[in-house]
Amino acid sequence: MLPVRKYVLLLLFSVPLLFIARQAQAWGFFGHRLLNRLAVYTLPPAMIGFYKANIEYLTVNATRPDSRRTVVPGEAPKHFLDVDRYGDSAAYKLPRKYADAVARYGEDSLLRHGIVPWNVVSMKNQLTAAFKAKDTNRILSLSADLGHYVADACVPLHTTRNYNGQLSGQRGIHGLWESRLPELLSTDYDLFTGKAQYIERPSDAIWAAVIRSHAAVDSVLRFEKEVTTQFPEDQKFGYEQRGSQTVRAYSREFSKAYHTKLNGQVERQMRYAAALIGDFWFTCWVDGGSPDLRQLQSRPSDKEQQRLASEAKETAGTPVVSAPGHDE
Repeated sequence: MLPVRKYVLLLLFSVPLLFIARQAQAWGFFGHRLLNRLAVYTLPPAMIGFYKANIEYLTVNATRPDSRRTVVPGEAPKHFLDVDRYGDSAAYKLPRKYADAVARYGEDSLLRHGIVPWNVVSMKNQLTAAFKAKDTNRILSLSADLGHYVADACVPLHTTRNYNGQLSGQRGIHGLWESRLPELLSTDYDLFTGKAQYIERPSDAIWAAVIRSHAAVDSVLRFEKEVTTQFPEDQKFGYEQRGSQTVRAYSREFSKAYHTKLNGQVERQMRYAAALIGDFWFTCWVDGGSPDLRQLQSRPSDKEQQRLASEAKETAGTPVVSAPGHDE
């Protein structure tokens, strides 16, 4: 098994070749897979054996929700919440129960502006039920998906309608903050966290993550503008070879200057996300009766593996449809 730091290096070398296949979403291919992997190491002895045995599954499938995002109806809103669509201090005032939010705003409106915190609570309840049922296939599938959505809530630009700087003349900042910076610089991050903690109030925990993320939106946008004034256009962007293609990208010099200006913000959010994913997995296990995972089927069934392969093939072959929300 690869140590985490060596795995980071491996991902760094493989991401450029894969990045061109699909636009970055949330933490991107690299970030989501790394965060799910890091979360495994936060788990207590009663869980870590099972999760380590399936760490490659949890890593690879961390990006599955993004693969579904533009081909499965209803998937896109699960990844974000446009807090600023709801007025001042909205993150503190929005209903914590989805039924209450539907009653107040209507479901169509909620889906247009994102439902990530409510979706995380729903996923938490589903994973808890899977532990109660001792269903290996669902435990692993839901763990991978839940890790993705929790991580999404930890991204500042997933909490604003100006999600890609399109309203402030900063188009492209989405991928810069959450993909370009980690890909270039995360080998120097300290991403290790303490042991997973039980969450007394899961809804409050995920809303706290959204509030924390939204509080950072101003600095994410403002600092990019400030650094931009220091770089001529031909120095802000450059061209890189990715596989057989030459692509336009933020220059390494600009990316590093922006990263320095953020003063560790991306690193802090990644560490926070990894810890929170582990906390949610642990909480689901406890609330699911703390089953002895050694007694479970140790790996996904052949039928489940075939289902995942079929889903991946179907997703890849399905035409992309227009989805409401954050279209990077």
